[in-house]
Amino acid sequence: MSYQGYGQPPPNQYPPQGYPPQQPYGAPPPGPPQGYGQPQGYPPQGQYGQPPPQQHGYPHQQPPPPHGPPSHSPYPQQHQQQPYPPPTHSPYPQQQQPYGAPPPGPPQGYGQPQAYPPQGQYNQYPSQQHQQQPPYGAPAAPYGAPPPQPYGAPQTMPTPPSPGYDPNQIAHFDASGPADTLRKAMKGFGTDESTLIRVLAHMSPQEIPTLKQTYQQRHRRSLESDVKDEVSGYFEFALLAILRGPLQQDVWCLNDALKGAGTKEALLDDVLIGRSNADIRAIKTAYQQTYRRSLEGDVKSDLSAKTERMYSMILAASRQEESAPVHPQSVDADVMELHRATEAKTGAEALTVCSILTNRSDGQIRAIALAYEHKYRRALETVIKNDFAGHMEDALVRMVRTGADKAMRDAIALEDCMAGPGTKDERLTTRITAIHWDRGHAGQVRGAYKHRYKKDLISRIRGETSGDYERILVAMME
Repeated sequence: MSYQGYGQPPPNQYPPQGYPPQQPYGAPPPGPPQGYGQPQGYPPQGQYGQPPPQQHGYPHQQPPPPHGPPSHSPYPQQHQQQPYPPPTHSPYPQQQQPYGAPPPGPPQGYGQPQAYPPQGQYNQYPSQQHQQQPPYGAPAAPYGAPPPQPYGAPQTMPTPPSPGYDPNQIAHFDASGPADTLRKAMKGFGTDESTLIRVLAHMSPQEIPTLKQTYQQRHRRSLESDVKDEVSGYFEFALLAILRGPLQQDVWCLNDALKGAGTKEALLDDVLIGRSNADIRAIKTAYQQTYRRSLEGDVKSDLSAKTERMYSMILAASRQEESAPVHPQSVDADVMELHRATEAKTGAEALTVCSILTNRSDGQIRAIALAYEHKYRRALETVIKNDFAGHMEDALVRMVRTGADKAMRDAIALEDCMAGPGTKDERLTTRITAIHWDRGHAGQVRGAYKHRYKKDLISRIRGETSGDYERILVAMME
């Protein structure tokens, strides 16, 4: 398994002690592999000890490593990675990142100590006497809890809520034009479906509340009710998913997954796995306000045993924040514990694996997956597939894929909706709607799909759907 080929990992992953062998300070780094979690050629010559510069455009072709990942890895090797030209049909060339380029976000080094590692101590870890220790007599932290921050580490900054998950983040713009256009498209005899698609498919999460409020004020009507009256089928399902906005759509999906007989675990996974602490808290609050019930209570009453325990860990919203540095000591400890709990024994310890993967940041999980493969010559995802089955397997694999490469995770999830006989239309619509809120990520997903399946995602969607339903899905992914 080599997740490096799908995108640049966060810069706060450092090589484990003893790998690669210690080099004299100031000497150029050895050739690949250069340590799990780091891009090829790190650090650049002339900038030893400094984080790599932000890349622009497409990643450069890298030579194949002399001792590449095992041939059974489910992910392509890095030297097979090809640049991904932006899709020609996209009307948003400036907003999309080419697949494989670093995602937009805080500057490199965000959340790391300045000049880490300390000068003269390259590849050395802080000594034990300088690590933060709990008070004498304090109870030990349960295994799987985020590791304590070393003494002198910077204050971890909480990951902000995703767009649309903070009710105070509303776009204040003149929505009278779009509101009047939508009303005209649905007024009188017949409906102008093309106008509905054109106006709604590219609304941002912050614009949706303003549009609905303006529509209500100007026309004394509910936009969602008018859409329900004018259209039907999966086209209606898609438009209503857009009009709910990302937060209320998540709440609606959770209720749909838990209500009635049986549980739609795949829908729970789509909404909850890999989310930031801020998003989980926003979802729980909105669910309580909407249904006057606790989300944790509904999960406990609908599920049982290890599955219920896993979702309780997720809903605790206690993950490491993405700004927290990834320390090699913690990575190595997690790798050994995951091995002990899975292939090193008969009968995997599901709760141990859940505890680790639900509490680690994406950067930590990415480093764990790379280190596991380097140490045991087997992909962590493959180990999980061999040791688990059913929904537990699906959930744990999704956690690993979320940390390794979210774009590839979503590309695989979309193909799963379309593969085989028949199309899982509701799941396909729900997943495309969630992806489309981030235009840059949508472009990454198209690139990842092309890389894995050697065909265009838009063409694939067109082949599985038809009519206005097809056109709204294509518009959201363009």
